[in-house]
Amino acid sequence: MTSTHTYSYTQTHTATHLTDVILGTITEILADLGVNMDRLYRDWVQTENAIKAWIEEGSLAAVVLECHQPSGGVVAVIEFPVSYTSSGEGDTEFTASRARLSRFRAKLDQVPAGTTYKLLCTHNRTPSDQPGWGAGHRSNTVGLQGITFGTLGSAPHASTGMRYYY
Repeated sequence: MTSTHTYSYTQTHTATHLTDVILGTITEILADLGVNMDRLYRDWVQTENAIKAWIEEGSLAAVVLECHQPSGGVVAVIEFPVSYTSSGEGDTEFTASRARLSRFRAKLDQVPAGTTYKLLCTHNRTPSDQPGWGAGHRSNTVGLQGITFGTLGSAPHASTGMRYYY
């Protein structure tokens, strides 16, 4: 019984930590790019709850932030892939130093005024239903250059990284 409780407790904390890392980084990136975040703030609790639930159940493959020019074309795609381990070993940490992440964000290309964003999630198996979330379509990244940031955050049972396509 203790084992099950410890596992559930750890999974919940891991999901909460990684959700905070992902959504915090998305907020910083959108602010750096000057993209309006009113919708992100309005839907924050719903978005946070969905991502947290999907990490906890192990169905989330990645959170994807797409930035679209006013003409509709994709100007940037940033992926936050989630990896899972069965061991549950590992420390909760914000792996990337704040300074390293700041240097990375400084390299992001500027986007045109009026750029909007779309937040999507991909899954490695059927996810639980979450309010406000449904099927979506990712933009094609063929022809875009990519940079991998590496591990962004880690905790027992899971970790997340970051990839930037431009």
